[in-house]
Amino acid sequence: MKILAFNAYYEPEKAASIYLPRNIYEGFAEHGWDTALFVPVPTRGVDRETRNYYKRHQREVRVNGKLKIIRMRLYREGRNPILRAIRYVLMNAMFLLKAVHMSADMIFVQSTPPTQGAMAAVIKKLKKIPFVYNLQDVFPDSMVNAGMTKQGSLIWKIGRNVENFTYRNADKIIVISENMRQLLLEKGVAKDKIEVVYNWVETEKVVPISRKDNYLFDEYGLDRDGFYVVYAGNLGQVQNIDVILDAARLLEENSAIKFIIFGQGVLQEEYRIRIEREKRPNISIHDLLPYEKASYVYSLGNVGIVSCKKGYGGSVMPSKTCSIMAAGSAVVASFDEHTDLQEIIEDNKIGKFCRAGDAKLLAEAITELYEDIDSCAAMGQRAREYVEKWRSREFGVSEYVRIVSRFNI
Repeated sequence: MKILAFNAYYEPEKAASIYLPRNIYEGFAEHGWDTALFVPVPTRGVDRETRNYYKRHQREVRVNGKLKIIRMRLYREGRNPILRAIRYVLMNAMFLLKAVHMSADMIFVQSTPPTQGAMAAVIKKLKKIPFVYNLQDVFPDSMVNAGMTKQGSLIWKIGRNVENFTYRNADKIIVISENMRQLLLEKGVAKDKIEVVYNWVETEKVVPISRKDNYLFDEYGLDRDGFYVVYAGNLGQVQNIDVILDAARLLEENSAIKFIIFGQGVLQEEYRIRIEREKRPNISIHDLLPYEKASYVYSLGNVGIVSCKKGYGGSVMPSKTCSIMAAGSAVVASFDEHTDLQEIIEDNKIGKFCRAGDAKLLAEAITELYEDIDSCAAMGQRAREYVEKWRSREFGVSEYVRIVSRFNI
């Protein structure tokens, strides 16, 4: 089978869960499928030297020739939302032109940017081949939750039309949680179109690191006997980092509990200024470290935090959850109730769950784990066992292969 795939971001770029598409496409190739992947020349988190290298080397072959990566030149992504939108449109136009001249049996695309699904639907109509859509984020709901637009606005209406066109034409839609499946059903998507495959972690790469072997304790001047609460990830509107800072304020009299934030995003500087202004002795903030250091980052913590703004958790399943578990840390969630995340934490006894936005409950949960360190460590051990069984690369990729195999006619 010949698969035509399109991605807006790909390694060596630095983006959330950037390893997932690599795992998927390499998995397709390992299964024996010829996969042609089109991506832009890297831009996110790469320096000029790296970008220039890929401008000169736009074709790459992997997995015994079964995976071909074709990179296309586009201007560098910036913060300006208009220029970014134009870049997405140009990218999708280039993808479309490439697809017209390619022989393929099916199309596979990720959901970033949201226009990507609509582009794939057009290619499907032109080439008369099936289209599988990997939905990582529900649009335009995500923009409403992030405060970028309002329900009923012109942007929202355009987004809904793009969304409906995509869902109508997709032959299969792979979502990352049961809550996301339910959201699509409420939007009128046919039940037999939707498959749930949870995101995973590379359990051979993200592993528990003992404190004596974790160099970050020395780099940041941390006492190896301390109790640490770690957040690592995006610092934006939907993550609600404020609830973590408020919980830290409630716990600042307990000098043994320290909060460490690693992050990047639109609110990074705002949070840095707030921490410096309030002179919190129990919290520090650092730039987000690369994925290769995830084992060291999450192993700093007795506890890893997953948080969201109230009302947002029903459509997401943060991938950092798996990284926390893979490092053998207990998970503490400040998240929407009645979600997959609550069920996973409580059913498997791998941490504490608190309703989104409640700093008092979050502080109490952290205190309970601090006061029962043995129970906290046992939760971390169970978390590692859980991801090894249910959230490994092998398990996740095999599910994608199973779904796509149905189109191998």
